[in-house]
Amino acid sequence: MNELDTKVPGITEVWPTLPLSEWQATYYTLHMWTQIVGKIRLRLSPMINHWWQVPLYVTSRGLTTSPIPYANRNFEIAFDFIAHNLVIHTSDGATKTIVLQARSVADFYQELMATLRSLGIEVKIHDLPDEVSNPIPFTADHEHASYDTEYVNRFWRILVQTDKVFKEFRARFIGKCSPVHFFWGSFDLAVTRFSGHRAPERQGADPITREAYSHEVISHGFWPGSGIQAPAFYSYTSPEPPGLDKEPILPASAFYSQEMSEFLLMYDDVRCAESPQQLILEFLQSTYEAGAKLANWDRNALER
Repeated sequence: MNELDTKVPGITEVWPTLPLSEWQATYYTLHMWTQIVGKIRLRLSPMINHWWQVPLYVTSRGLTTSPIPYANRNFEIAFDFIAHNLVIHTSDGATKTIVLQARSVADFYQELMATLRSLGIEVKIHDLPDEVSNPIPFTADHEHASYDTEYVNRFWRILVQTDKVFKEFRARFIGKCSPVHFFWGSFDLAVTRFSGHRAPERQGADPITREAYSHEVISHGFWPGSGIQAPAFYSYTSPEPPGLDKEPILPASAFYSQEMSEFLLMYDDVRCAESPQQLILEFLQSTYEAGAKLANWDRNALER
């Protein structure tokens, strides 16, 4: 039994089931809540290359913004998916807590903003969600109001284990590499390696895409269901070199999706494996090698 299979008191399984159909309403509501919190960080943080000032980070209890600068102090907003609270800490010692429970996106938005004002923090965000179809302004979204604590906790437990594996994979690379971070727009945990070379400019790309893909990248991540209707690990190379879809990869259950233009490894294949960690690492390494080889990356200079 490896460390990822070890049972934890109070937790029945480390890699739990996460069928999208069972928690889709909660998924969407939580997605909007993370967007609100993420947009607060975005509004107050200085710009960093590839939008690295935007994401959230996995913690031992949930997700956090990390410290956000505000005037002569800072504050942090953290989702606690064990106690199911949103906790705001300030550097001058104040703490405020909002209970995470079934409530509308609009109600969550109003309480969070009121709580920040009570702490002397005034911030205005663009209140239209990003990267979703038919977006509803946060202030007007009374439709999405689900919060299933069991499935939120399962989702976070998967992120915790995935974060560990991604960090191990990241440590093998000595070139420029992103942190392991959670993008609230696309609702995925990701880590991205860079070749060190600029990429051809994407004609007609929006400013977000233009900055994100200004350089050659090979990116890996985990989606809980967005875009593919089931949780999965993914890998893509950008710009994609010719023939990438024909490259052999591991494990045998992984495949190239012509629709997504990405390699995919379905989460259910991972959680049922004897060693989920090893299966994910095989997928990350083999898809990286496929992209780096065809894109002519200088691997001797970039890898340990």
